[in-house]
Amino acid sequence: MSEWNAMTYEGKDTILRVVRREADQMFALAEQPGAWDAPTACESWRVKDVIGHIVDTTEGYFAAFDTARAGAEAPAPHGLVVMHERAGQSAQEFGNLSQQEMLARARADLDKMMGILEPLTADEWTGMMVSHAYMGPVPAFVYAGGQLMDYGVHTWDIRQGSGRAHALPADTADLLVPFMFIIWQSTIRPDADLTPFSIGIRVSGRNAGDTRVSISDAGMSYEPGSIDDLPAMLEFDPGSMVLTAFGRVNGGTASGDTALADRFLNLFFRI
Repeated sequence: MSEWNAMTYEGKDTILRVVRREADQMFALAEQPGAWDAPTACESWRVKDVIGHIVDTTEGYFAAFDTARAGAEAPAPHGLVVMHERAGQSAQEFGNLSQQEMLARARADLDKMMGILEPLTADEWTGMMVSHAYMGPVPAFVYAGGQLMDYGVHTWDIRQGSGRAHALPADTADLLVPFMFIIWQSTIRPDADLTPFSIGIRVSGRNAGDTRVSISDAGMSYEPGSIDDLPAMLEFDPGSMVLTAFGRVNGGTASGDTALADRFLNLFFRI
């Protein structure tokens, strides 16, 4: 269903609606008494650091769109290998600001970001290239995906830190599934063994389907198609795929050559 694929313009309204919902849920969790210094699933991050990360990332998006609109040259991307360290340092730089101040700033940043994304035309959604601080030039829709990754996955992180059982909402997971192949493409470890092989990925949910994934010295490529002839398959529900790609859990079901499936899963550094 194209309205659930935010890589198409038909999915724009859907993803922006879900971003708003996830943001509201994050803010509701973060504003609770005692929540600000509570632990999360992110190593060394407390809830206040998650909000700091949201502010830092979103305000970086503003600069990226300003540069793209001006036709100016963007700084060289840092690459995702260093994102964990750089993003962590930037998030914690807000540590001296109050809970009230940071949540007000995060809410204002969300409104401003929606004001950038909502008016985008069909041509701009898929054709406007905006340089991401870590990934370089990407289509504008990737920034909507980035917002949902931040609000959706980090809301999961906050809930995980509470010690209570919980799950990733279906709408969020379904929308993020197509982006997880980009995450995998972009997070291959520099020292990974790229001796060629192929594997099948099967996902359920609104973006259900089979994907042929090939690994070579050129990196990772993928395309939809039959996977019946491949030596191994990994099967995911949307939530387990998202949380596995982000390194939060070791999920999925392997069949066929399970050693090859494990090799695939260990190609990537976690973000």
